[in-house]
Amino acid sequence: MRSKDYGNDVLAGDWRLPRKGRIPEVPAEPGLVAEDPASGFCGAVVACDKFGVTLEDRFGKRRVFPLAKAGFLIDGRPVTLVRPAAAPAGPARSASGSVAVRGLRARVAKESRIYVEGVHDAELVEKIWGHDLRVEGVVVEYLEGVDDLPAIVEEFGPGEGRRLGVLVDHLVEGSKESRIAARVTSPHVLVCGHPFVDVWEAVKPSAVGIDAWPRVPRGVPWKEGVLAALGWGDDVGAAWKRILGSVTTYADLEPALLGRVEELIDFVTAP
Repeated sequence: MRSKDYGNDVLAGDWRLPRKGRIPEVPAEPGLVAEDPASGFCGAVVACDKFGVTLEDRFGKRRVFPLAKAGFLIDGRPVTLVRPAAAPAGPARSASGSVAVRGLRARVAKESRIYVEGVHDAELVEKIWGHDLRVEGVVVEYLEGVDDLPAIVEEFGPGEGRRLGVLVDHLVEGSKESRIAARVTSPHVLVCGHPFVDVWEAVKPSAVGIDAWPRVPRGVPWKEGVLAALGWGDDVGAAWKRILGSVTTYADLEPALLGRVEELIDFVTAP
């Protein structure tokens, strides 16, 4: 016995015609799950533009479909997907996430400074916080290591209006770096650091396109060990260029570095 609700063929006729009223228009917001009834492809919206909507299924496969009227099903009901309304334009942001200052001209450098261990540290700080530092008039310099940090601090001559912030690699309890940092006691100097052996490791592996930073055996130079483990050859400069090029915003860096750099900037710019 057939149900009175259906004819001989449940697929007969045009499924696009609603039983009641008009077909709703639904913004194709990211994450919305929709189905293309013609192919049976079902997935979440990952992009939508004037050319169509891109759906990604649970296996990661993506397909692009035109934004046809009544072209999709949501929860089994026909809908017309439309482009989402443009989000209201907010203030431009710098790479660090701060509000960008338009037409910025760097201030005259303050006497206060931030010191970092090496050129790679300096380049990474510049790429993410360069805008902020120019707004504040703070210069970043690199030291080529911190073995002589107490003497370097004494030579700098910290005091009122002349603060010094120092970013140290591998600043963990019991390390050589922690013992050196403990010898700096001036209230006008802040020494803080991240737990990574090298600043390379402060870049999230996902940003670089690797699963994780390799563990390098004791006695093996860290950078060289990483290059060997990843099969990147032996050119440290080229490897760093590759890593730095993968960093575009603060979201590409580990929080353990982000917090320390922000802390140093706050310290040297405090009134």
